[in-house]
Amino acid sequence: MKFSLIVPVYNRPDEVADLLQSLDCQSNRDFELILVEDGSTIPCLQHVEQYASRFPIRYFAKSNEGRSIARNYGMEHAGGDYFVFVDSDCILPSDYFEKLSIALRDNYTDCFGGPDAAHDSFTDTQKAINFAMTAFLTTGGIRGGKVSMEKFVPRTFNMGFSRRVWEAVGGFREMFSEDIDMSTRIRNAGFSPQLYRDVKVFHKRRGNLAKFWRQVHVFGMSRITLQLLYPGSMKLVHWMPAVFTIGSIMLLLLGIILSPLWLIPLALYLLALWISAIISTRSLKIGTMAVAASMVQLYGYGTGFLRAYIWKILLRHGRDEAQEVAMRKGK
Repeated sequence: MKFSLIVPVYNRPDEVADLLQSLDCQSNRDFELILVEDGSTIPCLQHVEQYASRFPIRYFAKSNEGRSIARNYGMEHAGGDYFVFVDSDCILPSDYFEKLSIALRDNYTDCFGGPDAAHDSFTDTQKAINFAMTAFLTTGGIRGGKVSMEKFVPRTFNMGFSRRVWEAVGGFREMFSEDIDMSTRIRNAGFSPQLYRDVKVFHKRRGNLAKFWRQVHVFGMSRITLQLLYPGSMKLVHWMPAVFTIGSIMLLLLGIILSPLWLIPLALYLLALWISAIISTRSLKIGTMAVAASMVQLYGYGTGFLRAYIWKILLRHGRDEAQEVAMRKGK
């Protein structure tokens, strides 16, 4: 068995059903699915049973300990030479494993990451959020797009590494942004993660903007934890949402107090974002929704980043947390 696809799941049976359907359509069948139910109260076993005879599936149900521990549990039971990770809310194109096999054959790497995109079947909100998370104008370019603003960092919505990496580095640590932590440890161990642009997934993401806000707010906070774990890892691009948050608020205040002319830079940015979103999504409605989603992404991440920076770095409350995370061995 070449590939072991490892997927942690918690109370998402309908999403797992879509993932299973996409796996049943794969042109390259040299894979097994390791599905780890992490203490779900709404299990997905009935969907698994529908596909059990169609392709190799190994289903495990365990107590709730977090997605990192579930992934590690999956690796311990995997039989493949190469571990692949996607989220349970992903759909794989029918040629996913075929393209991955070709990429590994032509340009082998011990660790890869691929981009994500929106499927035609997704809701308008999911498509708008996808634009916010992948557009260059919202710093989405750092996540595996055509233009990269920092060293590429694979993420667990579409990531894989060889068994050799697992033996050298260990598993994921239970923390927020555990995939960035894992990618950093892989790079520090001497491996060179590569971006396979053609090996994409369709990623549903959050179903509404309130959930999306909470997610990106945590992402912003976790960036500070990563800086404490890996001093010097924070780049200028990571400050951009925080700078935008502060700058746009200042422009709004100046526009209200002094002159509306202060609002012109913000208005031009929003206009550029709107036009870009309409062109990208080919929809006036989704493009307009994408502007709102982009504001949630920038302000949510920016406020989380500033909140954690003040508390953990300026007020020096983050050292104990960083030491605690560093002691987790990822097993």
